[in-house]
Order: sequence, then structure tokens, then C-alpha cells
Amino acid sequence: MPVRVELIQTGPTTTRAEVRGHALAVDRPPEKGGEDAGPMGGELLLAALGGCFASNLLAAIRGRDADVRDVRVAVEADPADGPPRFAALRLHASAATDDGAAFAKLVTIAERGCIVANTLAGGVPVHVTSEVRPAGA
Repeated sequence: MPVRVELIQTGPTTTRAEVRGHALAVDRPPEKGGEDAGPMGGELLLAALGGCFASNLLAAIRGRDADVRDVRVAVEADPADGPPRFAALRLHASAATDDGAAFAKLVTIAERGCIVANTLAGGVPVHVTSEVRPAGA
């Protein structure tokens, strides 16, 4: 079954992303002509990568009852000159633990289980379609 997110315009530069009953504003900062009502799509892509990875890491820790606490994940991206895209992504995980080798294994498990990382690494094609709806619909 497909996963679906719908975005609905709520302002001149803002949309509301609706996901399984959750809502999130998406916008641009003022220096890019927006109203700064929420993060930009590219920032959400990084949050999606980090969130997916972190979710898998926490599940791996919990599933193995590992003594790992205070998990933190940072995602950085290098913008490319053109077309607009990221040229490189870096994900860094840290945690409080006395077993670095076990944590490294958990990080590998999380990376392998992350649908966002696997999708980005595979370079999935993007297909764009459009339709015109009657005004007021």
C-alpha cells in the first residue's frame, strides 16, 4: 500500500503537510521570500533521514536491551551549485554508553533498516504529474 502525504496551501508561501492525522507547516525563510511558518522541504528531507535513522536505532537498542542512553543524531547537507539539490549528506549518531563496539553495530543495523537512507542511496526516480481542478473546488 502506498504511503501518502498531502500538502495544502494555507498562505502565500505556506503549505500544511498532513500525515496520518499529524500536520506540519512547510514554508521558506524571509530571505527566500517566505513567511518562515515552518521548515523548508529540504530541511524536512534531512529531518526525515535523521528521524528514520533515529527511530531504527532506538528500536535496535530497545530490542537488544542495550545499555545506551541519550541518543542524538545530527544530519548535515552540502548544497550543490545546480540544479538545486544536496551534493552530500552526513549523518552522525552519538550516545552515552560504555560499549562502543555494540553501539557501532547498532548504528549499522539502524542504517540498514532506514527506508529513507535506502531510498536516497538507491536514487529513486521522481515522477511529477499535474491536473487542473475547477476554480473553487
